Amino acid sequence: MTSERILFKDYEDKIISANEAAFLIKDKMTVGSSGFTKAGDSKAVLPAFAKRAENENVAITLITGASLGHTTDTDLAKNDALIKRMPFQVDPTLRGKINNGEVYFIDQHLSETSELLVNGHLSKLDLAIIEAAYVDENGNIIPTTSIGNSATFAQMADKIIIEINTEIPTTVKGIHDVHLPEAYPNRKPYEITSVDGRIGNEYITIDPEKVIGIVFTDITDSPAQIAPPDEKTIAIANHLVKFFEDEVKAGRMTESLMPLQAGIGKVANAVLTGFTKGDFKNLIMYSEVLQDSTFELIDAGKMDFASASSITVSKECYSNLMQNFDQYKDKIVLRPQNISNAAEVIRRLGVIAINTAIEFDIYGNVNSTHIGGTKMMNGIGGSGDFARNSYLSIFVTQSASKENNAISHVLPMVSHIDHTEHDVDILVTEQGLADLRGLAPRERAKVIIEKCVHPDYKEAIQDYFTRACQRGGHTPHILEEAFNFHIRFKETGSMKENSMVSV
Repeated sequence: MTSERILFKDYEDKIISANEAAFLIKDKMTVGSSGFTKAGDSKAVLPAFAKRAENENVAITLITGASLGHTTDTDLAKNDALIKRMPFQVDPTLRGKINNGEVYFIDQHLSETSELLVNGHLSKLDLAIIEAAYVDENGNIIPTTSIGNSATFAQMADKIIIEINTEIPTTVKGIHDVHLPEAYPNRKPYEITSVDGRIGNEYITIDPEKVIGIVFTDITDSPAQIAPPDEKTIAIANHLVKFFEDEVKAGRMTESLMPLQAGIGKVANAVLTGFTKGDFKNLIMYSEVLQDSTFELIDAGKMDFASASSITVSKECYSNLMQNFDQYKDKIVLRPQNISNAAEVIRRLGVIAINTAIEFDIYGNVNSTHIGGTKMMNGIGGSGDFARNSYLSIFVTQSASKENNAISHVLPMVSHIDHTEHDVDILVTEQGLADLRGLAPRERAKVIIEKCVHPDYKEAIQDYFTRACQRGGHTPHILEEAFNFHIRFKETGSMKENSMVSV
């Protein structure tokens, strides 16, 4: 097994256990780990460090590509092993620590983290932990199911630990396109002019002198939890499919549409699955994550090629993918996230961005990170990278949720803004689709109220907008009432007027 996975002989005497590797992480280090939406993450060393922290007062600043899988973030947070975390997370335990102020969290656009490291705007990177399928004869890393920020971590870190995952077939080599940009101010363009274009290497180049440990693992990626489409997500998907069919009829697109991007989660997955319907063909994707729906579209003959930074799929899809890898290998490519999320490439290719909102307001401002304006949920991820630079920026959410529709997701004013009205073209709930292109603020409000608001809240929101217009302004508001929905929910457990629901 060693000879298959370590082709660079100088590494053979650096094989150590995960526990030994955990003691190479020193207190207050800044550590960069592979891992992007549960894929290609550290499955041995970081968990071993979390275990070490149960009995020892040690903590680190941890930078990844995005979220980690299994219970790694939980265990690190629970054992007080984190000082600061960035740029994205989805873990309930860590989220609680962040919102209690026990762990500092930097919520970043996913395209920016590597830039901030290279430019010296973040702390010096002491150690990189990177998962590999194997190391080649020059000591370079063949990544697994994600690239994320791994190439930058390998370049910037003082020391490197490599986790070789024997569950990943060595035939994974060839799906990666690793490129590190030149330094400012003489940076060259990313010459990606098609979704399947390549500009880099199939491996991550590293300095062998930096490698201080090789750890073997045989743990698969934490599977994505794919909820089956429900009535609301199906309705949202149907609204979008109808919209795209109309765009084709109007001559603004062909049946191949434009390159697709979709955020993670059940809504985005259901929306993409919706493209199996209709007459769409030869679809392509330029996104961050390849989900189950990506491979469903490939299997259905609807999608020709998909580019992303990671593969995050359900257990069933993962098993099928690994068993039939050659069937998909020439249809996918994985890139560093500063390339998959690069504004330059997104705008050049004309990407259609479909992302999930927590809430949006009557003028089209979107909150995708905070609950009640103060509590972090997961993070902005790549939604801002795509929304600002896309051909079409689409946000989807349910119109209302909780028992008796206690929460309206369409509001007079959002409690936190991640994406301003200037970066939003289309809003969709299960109630309908609001096309905001070419509309002024007052026109936007009328369409959003008509198309997207839940019936239980339509009268109240329309009344707010009518009275706000009487006061005047380019973007009419009644500032002393703008957050009444949020205040009412905090006080009564429902955003509805005259309600007293136990919290």
